[in-house]
Amino acid sequence: MSKLTVQLGERSYPIHIGRGLLHRAGELLKEREIAQKSPLLIVSDEHTAAFYLAILESNLQESGYKTVSFVVKPGEKSKSLAVYEQVITAAIEGGLDRNSAVIALGGGVVGDLAGFVAASFMRGVKFVQIPTTILAHDSSVGGKVGINHPLAKNMIGAFHQPELVLYDVDTLSTLPPREVSAGLAEMIKHGLIWDADFAQWCRDHAADLLALDAAALEYGLEKGCSVKAEVVSRDERENDLRAILNLGHTIGHAIEAIAGYGEFLHGEAISIGMVGSALLGVKLGADPSLVTETRDMLASLRLPTSLPAHLETDRLLDAMMHDKKFKEGSITFVVPRSIGRVEVVKDISVSYIRQVIEQLKEEA
Repeated sequence: MSKLTVQLGERSYPIHIGRGLLHRAGELLKEREIAQKSPLLIVSDEHTAAFYLAILESNLQESGYKTVSFVVKPGEKSKSLAVYEQVITAAIEGGLDRNSAVIALGGGVVGDLAGFVAASFMRGVKFVQIPTTILAHDSSVGGKVGINHPLAKNMIGAFHQPELVLYDVDTLSTLPPREVSAGLAEMIKHGLIWDADFAQWCRDHAADLLALDAAALEYGLEKGCSVKAEVVSRDERENDLRAILNLGHTIGHAIEAIAGYGEFLHGEAISIGMVGSALLGVKLGADPSLVTETRDMLASLRLPTSLPAHLETDRLLDAMMHDKKFKEGSITFVVPRSIGRVEVVKDISVSYIRQVIEQLKEEA
């Protein structure tokens, strides 16, 4: 097992990465002084629960914890106000109190939803992240939690840091291939924004990562989490530096929103968005090879790099204007200057974004 720490003073917390950690969950919760007398609420989705919920419940109960579980349908549609209310109801009916904790067992959707429940129930209770997808190695670290509105992704949310992140890589063995690729989009993103050598490593080891080779996964997840932990430790609430983690997300979130949170997985939409960001980088002076390199790296992980023609440009732009990064006719964008180096540009014209969207369609 490897261990990283997100350095946030008195709110610092560990990230555990290794095999068999579900069977040590109770022990690790006790290390973080999570109360045993108050019920814990485990939030999971149907796919994850079928494989791992009973294992987690059994281990926690053997460690002296009382558990209540709530299972949601898989997919982005569960990040809604309606499902949020259902989980809050389960917490109330389950007898949770101010000393309880909410545990997210699943991917990014479950983590965001459960985290928002933890942030808002009784004005905030403890939160534990147990990610079971590659994609969630990004979302489980950093404390951003929330739910979607039909008009915009993640518009309702909070910052609520977990007590710990417990990443059992054994849970990745049941992921379908498409989910694996989607998760690797966020892994290579950490290289694209921070570490060119790591981005190249992801490309060079694409076959191992896609085959869920344990050694490659542990290394890649640790590197990805270490970048996220470093950035969050420096800028917890996205005042400046942390915004670089949004590479590809402005376009990606718009794609998800107008496609109805179903046609594209999150990582797939972000992959297209990262190519769009590279195209924008070239418009702003980066070497044209940036686009080719970015496309090749993402394609090596079996990720999409172009935009289907049926997604209307005007609807995509309208969705971006509902994004938190839109202000007064321009959009804040994370713009790559080279592989491993990005900057936040706050005054990108909407007309530039329109051009980028059309270029993404031309490559389809």
